[in-house]
Amino acid sequence: MPALEVRPFRRADRDQLTELINMHVAAVVPGVSVSVNTVLSDLERQPDEFITDPWVSERVTLVAEQRDYVVAAAHLLRYRADDEVGPHYRDIGEIDWFVCHPPASFWPDSDEAADLLMSACLAQLARWNVRARYASGDIPAPAVYGLPRTWPHIRALYERSGFRHVGDTEVILIARVADLPPHDPRPGVTVDRALGECGTRLTANADGRALGFIEVDTALSRPERHTRGAGLADIGNLHIDPSAYGTGLEHWLLGQAADWLRLCGVDRLLAYEPATDRTMIGHLTSAGFRELTRTDRGWEHRPG
Repeated sequence: MPALEVRPFRRADRDQLTELINMHVAAVVPGVSVSVNTVLSDLERQPDEFITDPWVSERVTLVAEQRDYVVAAAHLLRYRADDEVGPHYRDIGEIDWFVCHPPASFWPDSDEAADLLMSACLAQLARWNVRARYASGDIPAPAVYGLPRTWPHIRALYERSGFRHVGDTEVILIARVADLPPHDPRPGVTVDRALGECGTRLTANADGRALGFIEVDTALSRPERHTRGAGLADIGNLHIDPSAYGTGLEHWLLGQAADWLRLCGVDRLLAYEPATDRTMIGHLTSAGFRELTRTDRGWEHRPG
């Protein structure tokens, strides 16, 4: 077989890298892909990560090439060690994402390419001499973060390279807007719409007080960022006041959100919940959501 080469990313790799990234995105969330511009922008900075991105001091992107083709790639971040950086991120190195072809009959040495690239990643982290080494799979696409369980080849690579899952697990859910509860009136309850923390907020009010709210982000498919994925939104927040527990208010709010999303031309809605929150997951599934996958956040290099 032709020799494998690990080297720094070059701009000429952009199309092949984007294709490889989109293969991984497609295994997590249906109908979404990122553009070349999105990938190149993510290599330079991560504008959506407005808290942690300013803490990054170095960024390195490496690829494994064979037969003039990019078969694996990884993006590494080094965080500063000064007091302005949050304690968890201070003086750490991270594999922000790692993508590679899974083993296949037409690419029998894909594991070799992945291992070779991982060795280069670990060598770079060692040269940085950071206090801890972490890994993730935070590709710049909606619902792709942590290490999705639809990437068993990446999980196997991380584990055989000495990374261990030390964080939490989240459930990623999706619903067709058409399958959400109907937009029915609720006697004595009104809805106010305003800008919230994570998108458009719809608040249920009764007797002069807020019973709960839902926030939906409809800006996931910005045309300058994504080539496909129109019609997709996610739930930024869903909160019910304890006094309204057991009244079905969460379903009613989802119905209000569905009506708004239809006006926005959105036909699918994403939600993310901790795997431990079975109550909320149950509310969502009974309202028309289904589980896409689970993702494991927080991988630390603990060899041996």
